[in-house]
Amino acid sequence: MLEADLKCLQEIFGDRLQENIQMKNYTTMQTGGFADALLIAQDAQELEAFTSQVWELGLPVLVLGSGSNILVSDAGIREVVIINHAHNLSIHSYQGNIQVTAESGAMMSKVARQAINRQLSGLEWAATLPGTVGGAVYGNAGCFGKETADNFIQAEILHRKQGKVVYGKEMMAFEYRSSILKRSSEECVVLAASFSVQPGDYDEMLQKIETYQERRQKNQPFGPSMGSIFRNPQNEKAGRLIEAVGLKGKKCGGAEISDQHANFIINTSGGTAQDVWNLIQTIENAVHQKFGFFLHPEIQLIGDWDAKIFQEFETYQTTQENA
Repeated sequence: MLEADLKCLQEIFGDRLQENIQMKNYTTMQTGGFADALLIAQDAQELEAFTSQVWELGLPVLVLGSGSNILVSDAGIREVVIINHAHNLSIHSYQGNIQVTAESGAMMSKVARQAINRQLSGLEWAATLPGTVGGAVYGNAGCFGKETADNFIQAEILHRKQGKVVYGKEMMAFEYRSSILKRSSEECVVLAASFSVQPGDYDEMLQKIETYQERRQKNQPFGPSMGSIFRNPQNEKAGRLIEAVGLKGKKCGGAEISDQHANFIINTSGGTAQDVWNLIQTIENAVHQKFGFFLHPEIQLIGDWDAKIFQEFETYQTTQENA
């Protein structure tokens, strides 16, 4: 980032601006280089204000929540990073329909549990989800046969060109692990979202959560990771395909393909983003050679990556599964 840009940010944000911050402290993978400039928004109002002010300077913004499902480059980030801690939540009823509205930095697991504590059902599947409301809406996160789109009502979005707008479910155009926000190149930030719930039996909901927790503990490895690396191909499991090409337990530097679930890469001992990327390439090449298609990544590459890597990543994302 140019020194003049940093000076402008310093004048606007004062002590709220942090400089030269190591991003591994803000990602679940615990990798990544330094961000030139970083702000922490404590609520949706600050998130909106900070984003708008940075945009007015003509600078790019990167909003991060829990830091899951992303791989930050070892070379760091030149954009202004805003860590989203906006987590306020409300529950209200309109014409007999009950909805939970949460700011985008709230953890989906906490939103689900707050609803359950009020004997409201529908979000039990999200009670063990390791991500924020904003991330869930952006990527249509899901687990245990459910996804964000199933409960989604609407989202309040700050659009760089259009200002503050509301997107209903149809406008979000949800697909498997995707939304119009993820597929679009236009800059926008999720401020808050609303989800449908209904009265439910408290004990039954707790039993569901306990079952989900047991399934996660049994099937998903412990340790720093990004969550699932690849989307499941139609009628197939990414983990099974990776295991089928003999890559369970494969290591590169301090990163390792989990020997418990092959669709997870674990940072076992100070692994770098490049270590992780090398394993992703190894998986893609092996699966492509044996099965004839590239797996589609669920994760995003963030930061100052080499253009060739971005191009390869785009190939993985866009190549047909049955090519």
